[in-house]
Amino acid sequence: MKFFEIFYRHSRKKSKIVLSTATKLDAMKEFQNMQLGIIISVKEINEPFSVKFKKIQDSFNSPIKNKRVNTENYVSALNQLAIMLDAGMPINICLSECVKSTEDAMLKAMLENIYRDVEEGRGLSDSFRVYARQLGNLSVSMIDLGEQTGTLAESIAKLADILQNIHDNRVKLKKATRYPVMTMTAMAIAFTVVITFVVPQFASIFNQMGADLPLPTRILIWIEEAISTYGIYILLSAIIFVVVFNKIYNSSESVALKTDKYMLSIYIVGTVTKYAMLGRFIYIFNILVKAGIPIIDSLRAAIDIVDNKYMKLQFEKIRNAIEDGKSLYTGFLESDMFNSMILQMLKAGEDSGGLNKMLDKITIYYSKKYDDVIDNVSTMIEPVMIGAIAGFVLVLALGIFLPMWSMADSMM
Repeated sequence: MKFFEIFYRHSRKKSKIVLSTATKLDAMKEFQNMQLGIIISVKEINEPFSVKFKKIQDSFNSPIKNKRVNTENYVSALNQLAIMLDAGMPINICLSECVKSTEDAMLKAMLENIYRDVEEGRGLSDSFRVYARQLGNLSVSMIDLGEQTGTLAESIAKLADILQNIHDNRVKLKKATRYPVMTMTAMAIAFTVVITFVVPQFASIFNQMGADLPLPTRILIWIEEAISTYGIYILLSAIIFVVVFNKIYNSSESVALKTDKYMLSIYIVGTVTKYAMLGRFIYIFNILVKAGIPIIDSLRAAIDIVDNKYMKLQFEKIRNAIEDGKSLYTGFLESDMFNSMILQMLKAGEDSGGLNKMLDKITIYYSKKYDDVIDNVSTMIEPVMIGAIAGFVLVLALGIFLPMWSMADSMM
């Protein structure tokens, strides 16, 4: 929509009004219908500040936020919708019942809007596409495919299973990293407390005694002075850096690709990310292919759910290979994301006509690999934690006890 500023005369008095229409002619027609006066001039303008402020105010007050919906509540609503559709109930009645039974404010508001769109004759996938940011592109793709193939209930049930699987894997990761994160956080708090409250006391004693401070002690004192003097600036700089980098990451494709590629090389983080994305991609691709969805559409939906942008770009090579008439094995080979064993399994399944069975085995393989990595996260993090704790204790011990021993030697 465009904005037009119309100057008009009414009873020898000049006034103006701003109208939002598609064209200048529509703005003039709408003004004439309002019967406010005689048009003097019409010009197109940028979006007025009042309109921008109104949009911000509406978005702030609206329950629909620019973030992902709660997965558990969404999966529950999808399961309910699939069951009712499978029972032969009309889609509008199914959506109405889902709205009534949903307590999540954000999800409830979106379902209400989708219900109104469907009542007005709009397609379900088109209504879901409006909330692709909140519900995910996979939801739009699955519902669109369900509408096209006439298996909407089955597609929504499979969508619920996929989202539940992804949610379960995320829960596993959170549980596996809870203890290491709590330990590292406690250690960081303890270090900050010691540096802030204990070290200054020792520093004043050492200064009064006139002792020559060893290097570890000087390091501790330097850290304490930096925290006490520049702590707030360090914290603000870190926050600004995170915000700016996040904005650059979202706006620059090259930065996002380099960052996500680097993430795959980080110890533990890269391994977990790689197996999570590979397992998610194969799992979704397998389910869609078994449902009879064309390979190109299955690949597109599976790629959409991958979070790592570098891996997503590599998976795009598979889809491009299929579109060029190449085999699935060739596409997987060109993606450079799968080991030789997986490639040989895929080639054997493709050549023998048992692709679905082989995809089942590959799905199980990556599921077990992911579970093994998650189960051993604590074990992999232990060397890092032990090294950090040892360094923490060593620096404190040397920084505090070395000058004390020096003073004792001087007094003797």
